[in-house]
Amino acid sequence: MDATNPAGQPWNTPPPLPPMPPPLLRGSAVDLQVSKRLLWIGGAAYPLQNIARVHTLTIHPRRKEAVVSFCKNVAVTLAIAIALTILGAAATLGSEDAGSGIVTFAWIVSAAALIYFLAELISVLSAHSYYVLAIETSGPSTAVVTSPDAGHLNQLVGRIAHAIENPETEFQVKVESITVSPKHYYFGDNVNMYGGSGNVGMAGA
Repeated sequence: MDATNPAGQPWNTPPPLPPMPPPLLRGSAVDLQVSKRLLWIGGAAYPLQNIARVHTLTIHPRRKEAVVSFCKNVAVTLAIAIALTILGAAATLGSEDAGSGIVTFAWIVSAAALIYFLAELISVLSAHSYYVLAIETSGPSTAVVTSPDAGHLNQLVGRIAHAIENPETEFQVKVESITVSPKHYYFGDNVNMYGGSGNVGMAGA
């Protein structure tokens, strides 16, 4: 019996293009395209021969880590502010203006830091989980696409796998960009996002 691809067809038969899922309306539309042994996602090109793995997974926000990190940051910030307040109080023995200036500066900076930490915590706690397709290369870069339709992503896995095995294959689908930061999400078994943090994934459209 011949081996079949994820779409249930022989590997020498390209899987059908996935149907267009409902638009996400989260960002600008870009193309996901396979042409001349290159996989294009927007303006980024990935040689098909360098693709090490194509798979799907669900990524979840790092809510527990975000809460722990928030508590640590608040504790450190308050400790520094209190320490500077004590130094300011000691400085008032020599100059009242100098001491009050240190205290005021310490608490203004601390308040700004606490607001930042709180905003970052809220952004993680309010983030959604995504079912994504990850395209990992033999180098450090990884492309991520997502869609509200899991079947759409599963069919794209089949299309890309077929293109890797069949150099003449070409296809194109529309995708939509979203922003996904690996600092705020679990990416399963160590997916290395291209560019470090604040990376842009792509949402199927």
